[in-house]
Amino acid sequence: MRRYETIYILRPSLNEEEINSLVERTNGIITALGGQIIELDKWGMKKLAYFIKKESQGFYIYCDYAGTPEAVSEMERKFRIDDAVLRFLTVKKAESITAEEISEAIARIAEKDTVTEESETADDTDASSSDEKVDSTKAEPTSNE
Repeated sequence: MRRYETIYILRPSLNEEEINSLVERTNGIITALGGQIIELDKWGMKKLAYFIKKESQGFYIYCDYAGTPEAVSEMERKFRIDDAVLRFLTVKKAESITAEEISEAIARIAEKDTVTEESETADDTDASSSDEKVDSTKAEPTSNE
């Protein structure tokens, strides 16, 4: 197996159910042909640099996976047929990847996500506690009258 990453942009008019369905079909192609998803990240709606198929925005999806060249070919064939996909790009990250390397990559991603969630939670509590603090170094205005 090889390691790939694919980014695909979907039409902004799709609802959440249609987006999830397309993502599941794409993941199904990869796993049916012996691959494994390492990371799947929905980046969300973004403004495009230029119009693509008369659209100025698109819903971005990032997928990092281990798979076969046949899986990539089949996935890209489906992307070309499906009108909901505006653009896609697949990049080969590694010529070969072992099951152990896949497990390590998944663990690193999970660890990174955990650290990110913890820091976001800490930032939220810091922000709320700093809002409640009153700066005692500021002098209150006095009146000379």
